[in-house]
Amino acid sequence: MKVEYVTPFVAGSIKVMQLLLQLTPSRGQLSARPQVFTTQQVNIVCGITGDIEGQVIYGMSVRTADKIAGIMIGSPVQTFDALAASAIAELGNMISGNSVTMLAQQGFNCDITPPTIVKGSNVKITTLDIPALVIPLQLQDVGDFEVNVSLQERKARAAA
Repeated sequence: MKVEYVTPFVAGSIKVMQLLLQLTPSRGQLSARPQVFTTQQVNIVCGITGDIEGQVIYGMSVRTADKIAGIMIGSPVQTFDALAASAIAELGNMISGNSVTMLAQQGFNCDITPPTIVKGSNVKITTLDIPALVIPLQLQDVGDFEVNVSLQERKARAAA
């Protein structure tokens, strides 16, 4: 996977978190996985279509999701309910939107799909067989936030 596909998602995550949460995450060690996979309990799945295609999954623990949603909503979250899920989905939407804008500045024409919240442990998504790069971000006093980027250049379609 090309670094120019990954960098906008890291930069977009940091930018949105600074804006919404008033926190600057620190970046952990980059790792690779043979396909998209997450061990996080709360995941935001965003599809990317266009010149580049694939998926980005933003993952975190329920505790971290509750804290992030609480900051976004303006009051503590006691239970990860529909309002908290909506806030977390919007976080993924904003990060992906910012990231796709950065990709457009590099000359890639892409769109995002509406975010989907997937809750549970050991989630495995295999719609495309594309390796994933995983970028962990740490938010002080909030928790860990994982960015899984699994993108490739769109394959040329045969003329009908």
